Amino acid sequence: MAGRGTDWGERGLCRTADPDDLFVEGAAQHRAKALCNGCTVRTECLAYALDQRIEHGVWGGMTERERRALLRRRPMVSSWRRLLETARWEHEHTQGAVPARPRAS
Repeated sequence: MAGRGTDWGERGLCRTADPDDLFVEGAAQHRAKALCNGCTVRTECLAYALDQRIEHGVWGGMTERERRALLRRRPMVSSWRRLLETARWEHEHTQGAVPARPRAS
């Protein structure tokens, strides 16, 4: 879900979605979360919601209940954006560091 004052919000898959579809309850949250799959700014969106302590809606593929649970598990995190971007960078670079599989002859 794109937030105000964000440079990434214009690239979110949700930018053209009806906001009422993203602030839902129950089973409808699964449909809202599905919109986040494949979104190029999912990490930024989730970090924004966590850093701003946004209490409602689906952001970055997580519901408000999932975000609250994550915040309770990791109360010492001061910047979710820094943490998530660092984790994404490390994941991308470790994936690239894996040697190519030898070709069968």
